[in-house]
Amino acid sequence: MAKSIPVYLITGFLGSGKTTVLQKAVQAAKNKGLNPALILNELGEVNVEEGLFDKERMVEMLNGCICCTISADMTRELAVFLEVNEDVDILFIEGTGVADPTEIIEALTHPSLIDKVQLVSTIGMVDGSKFLEYQSIFSSSREIREILKKQINSSSLVVLNKMDLIKDKELTKVRKKIGDLVDKRAEFIETTYGELSTDVLLKERVLNAAYSITSCDDSCGCKEHEHHQHDHGDHHHNHMFEAITLRDIPAVDRISFERWLQSMPKVVRSKGVIQLTETPQLFQYQYASGQLMLNRSNDQLATKPCIILIGSELNGEEIRRNFQQLVQI
Repeated sequence: MAKSIPVYLITGFLGSGKTTVLQKAVQAAKNKGLNPALILNELGEVNVEEGLFDKERMVEMLNGCICCTISADMTRELAVFLEVNEDVDILFIEGTGVADPTEIIEALTHPSLIDKVQLVSTIGMVDGSKFLEYQSIFSSSREIREILKKQINSSSLVVLNKMDLIKDKELTKVRKKIGDLVDKRAEFIETTYGELSTDVLLKERVLNAAYSITSCDDSCGCKEHEHHQHDHGDHHHNHMFEAITLRDIPAVDRISFERWLQSMPKVVRSKGVIQLTETPQLFQYQYASGQLMLNRSNDQLATKPCIILIGSELNGEEIRRNFQQLVQI
């Protein structure tokens, strides 16, 4: 299996300092001897930041937001880009100021990308000098307040930027309001000019774990299983986001599969490719809010069945065993 490239998603509202932090992150990666690549997203027809990264390899996503109108394009273009640029070691994504990071996270966990990339950190930038204004019902819209909330509580690292511009009398209120939105497992850092150390910028904060359904269980003691345990360990409860991938999937009964998904309340989203016992065809599936949706896969030959589960505090080994019971392996 080809290497899986770590992905860092940088999000934040307009003017929060995303591009500044992206520049620092790219340089930090180069200082460690890594070969970075970028995805830059703009709502307009021109990428105004292109000159800042003219020496970097990148995918430009113009005339739309990754999170809504062109996510399918991103999935396809990124897959092709990585096939051509096999020496890329690390990938940075900067969404638009109005991007919903949860939608970008879902795009990155598409079955066609799950073996190529792994989201390892979501960095949420916040303009502390404008935060109260953006949160006010008198000076902003409901849409602005909602996207700010999503950007903050979806981030595994929240950076309160522009501390030098926050008035002393407002600082306590800013900290409290942001603190109410930050996930309890996320890191929260205050900074000026986006000054973050390399260790902070490149820290991995999202757990990715893969399990083979046909492999042995805990009791066999074989080397393959020991390697699996060494890779993933029991530290997943410290991570804010988790993506569990199940591979080597046999055909499943549709009704039983949906009930299995519904039995895991900590799984907030699932997707993948499955084969049903009632038909030899492959289906792409989406699962959210307790509902399973199936669509016939357009690529019946190249696609391999897999199940991707997204949530928090997931026990991958228990999930693997439960699925084995479902299909009676």
